Amino acid sequence: MTPWVEALQKVGWVGLGGFLGANARYWLGGWIQARWGASFPWSTFVINITGSFILGLFVTLITERFVLRHALTYRLIIAIGFVGAYTTFSTFEYETLALVTTSAWARAFGNAFGSLIAGFLAVWLGVILGRWL
Repeated sequence: MTPWVEALQKVGWVGLGGFLGANARYWLGGWIQARWGASFPWSTFVINITGSFILGLFVTLITERFVLRHALTYRLIIAIGFVGAYTTFSTFEYETLALVTTSAWARAFGNAFGSLIAGFLAVWLGVILGRWL
């Protein structure tokens, strides 16, 4: 396979994962917002935390637990494509700013530091689960 074709194939795998991740984010985000409301950015919070968990679990599984024949392909699809499109730092930042500009200081603080702490715990738990499996 030529380097150009191999590069195109990798872009295709990332695109597939990105398509799936973006759609998962869209549907799950809408479902969460419809049930929990928009007074706090729950959809972005839940998506970023679950994405952190998925990334921690997946990377641990493919780097420490299992030798996969096509590990790079799975990494392109899941870690880069899916999780990259599923989670979003820019939306998190914008929603935190929106809370600040409306003087919802407690919610802004809860979103910023809650996301940081919960995201760290989620990725850590994903790594622990990956090592346990």
